Amino acid sequence: MSKEKFPSTPAVLALKKGNAAFTLHTYAYEEKGGTRISSQKLGVDEHCVIKTLVMEDETARPFIILMHGDREVSTKNLARIMGVKSVSPCRPDVAHRHTGYVVGGTSPFGTRKRLDVYIEKTIADLPEILINAGARGLLAAMPPAELIRLLSPREVRVGI
Repeated sequence: MSKEKFPSTPAVLALKKGNAAFTLHTYAYEEKGGTRISSQKLGVDEHCVIKTLVMEDETARPFIILMHGDREVSTKNLARIMGVKSVSPCRPDVAHRHTGYVVGGTSPFGTRKRLDVYIEKTIADLPEILINAGARGLLAAMPPAELIRLLSPREVRVGI
């Protein structure tokens, strides 16, 4: 895909501004299909499709956790690591207010507010990841090192 044809989502603009090495991939989005559908449509392992989850602690402080598509987040373990009482997913309208993205199109890049980012440690071991690029049905493929360079996430082990 040539640079002139990149959609102008805040995520794509942030990736371009950061001189990230990435390629864009589109697929026919399905409501509530998640990483299972995107991985099937793009012919990739769901483990390499990274979910961007917007969560909050008990004081409503928002943050992002990046997780393999085929794994879930242990909120109990994440809260323990963060030193808070509890963490839970944000309601869709609250996540939109913090990130500027709608559910199904949430990217950790180009968020409306600067949020702390946590990443499942094993994501860094993958040769390539696909992560949402700011729109439903739009993923960016890149080496995990690019994501780490741009976001400086805190590595955690909370996948189950």
